[in-house]
Amino acid sequence: MVNNNKKKKRGRPIKHGSFSYLTRGELPEKRRHVAQYLTNIREALILDLGPTEEDLSAAQLILIDRVVMKLGCVRLMEEHVSETNVMEGNDLAPCLKSSYLAYNNSIRLDLQALGIHVKKMGEDIDPIKYIQCDGKPNETS
Repeated sequence: MVNNNKKKKRGRPIKHGSFSYLTRGELPEKRRHVAQYLTNIREALILDLGPTEEDLSAAQLILIDRVVMKLGCVRLMEEHVSETNVMEGNDLAPCLKSSYLAYNNSIRLDLQALGIHVKKMGEDIDPIKYIQCDGKPNETS
């Protein structure tokens, strides 16, 4: 009797590069530009909290590095999906279905732990004055 319950192999698995990035720190050739994006993000996070790396605690540096690593995985998934499809048949693409939301939630929690919120403006805005000057900050009435 032949067992017909075996799953059929669908060929080579789709690769977006997140696993290689996580395990070896390598980006796929066509995604090398993501490295500059991640470097810029790391520098911006340090500036937001520091302003230099020496001003940060070990825990803050660890969290920043984890955010950058997870963000790299998310970006690789997003770029892969933008080149292929969000949907495969009636289902989400496998990388979106299995990991995408988990990585994004983890990034959000790490940023909250770092205390990063909305960037502060120079001064508080009085809504009445803002309306009276048609949204032009230098005019007063």
